Amino acid sequence: MSGHFELYQDKAGKHRFRLKAGNGEIIAVGEAYNSKASAEKGIASVKANAAEAPVKDMETGKK
Repeated sequence: MSGHFELYQDKAGKHRFRLKAGNGEIIAVGEAYNSKASAEKGIASVKANAAEAPVKDMETGKK
């Protein structure tokens, strides 16, 4: 099975998403959103931007 996003509501009533790898391990977590629609937009943003995003090494400050 390939990776997938999970959209859920946390204990505080906020909407969140997480990205899970094919083995079920969580590999990314989104912030808390006030609405489900906003969380869905967050997922869409990750899908649209992640493939081309550069990696910035915070240990060395290099891109």
